[in-house]
Amino acid sequence: MKSLLRRLLPKSMRPEGVTIPVVRLSGAIMAGGSQFRQNLSLASTAGLLEKAFADKEAPAVAISINSPGGSPVQSRLIHKRIRDLAVENNKKVFVFVEDVAASGGYMIATAGDEIIVDPFSIVGSIGVISATFGFPELLKKVGVERRVYTAGANKSVLDPFQPEKPEDVERLKALQLDMHESFIELVRQRRGARLADNPDLFTGLFWVGRKGVELGLADGIGDMRGFLKDRFGAKTRLKLIAPPRGLFGRRLGLFSVRGSSPAADIASAAADGLIDAAAERALWSRFGL
Repeated sequence: MKSLLRRLLPKSMRPEGVTIPVVRLSGAIMAGGSQFRQNLSLASTAGLLEKAFADKEAPAVAISINSPGGSPVQSRLIHKRIRDLAVENNKKVFVFVEDVAASGGYMIATAGDEIIVDPFSIVGSIGVISATFGFPELLKKVGVERRVYTAGANKSVLDPFQPEKPEDVERLKALQLDMHESFIELVRQRRGARLADNPDLFTGLFWVGRKGVELGLADGIGDMRGFLKDRFGAKTRLKLIAPPRGLFGRRLGLFSVRGSSPAADIASAAADGLIDAAAERALWSRFGL
């Protein structure tokens, strides 16, 4: 309502200064999510991004990123949505890195026209990783016989309960190389001549903010409020675009479906949340966080 009233007033009577919409993207990047944890994905961020870019008076959109990475698909989808909205609405995008923008988190960061980091931020990790466990001897020790039936010779590739096969690992690494090349191409397209000529740039290494600026992975050191006031004036205001708030139960999705009890729904959601939390903890821990 306030923004509508401001637009109806003559420009001479409007408050000075501009308002910059702010979207916070924080967490591991994974499709789906649980009722107790919300991951970063296109589904969880699209509405916030649409709302931020819909502000016709704002000359730019600010995006705060704090993510250790995750799904390369969801990372690219979020990146693309940001760029599409920026072009459609003719707005600049400024990305501000908090603790970390690594791997998929950095992929999203490159959607910004400028990337601003803190001296202690971590950026980079331009690579692809797959991690799992192998349990080929466990079943023997506990006296369990596992039976797997497939139609298709490669349906049981990398089965963690079978001995690792060199040809399976070779196939996985080929997929990783394809994804890595696509990641490198995207970074080169967005960062262009700003990138330093450094052989370690695309090896999966990561750096603190100041070194990231030297390497061309970021454009400057600063914080969101100070940067935007320097760019648009001292009276610049920041407007956080947040998800709609609802009742506690509805926000957590605690209304059971027919045939299941609320207690069962809560227990299932809690178990999913623990699994997601463990996966997210592993991503953060790679960067000492």
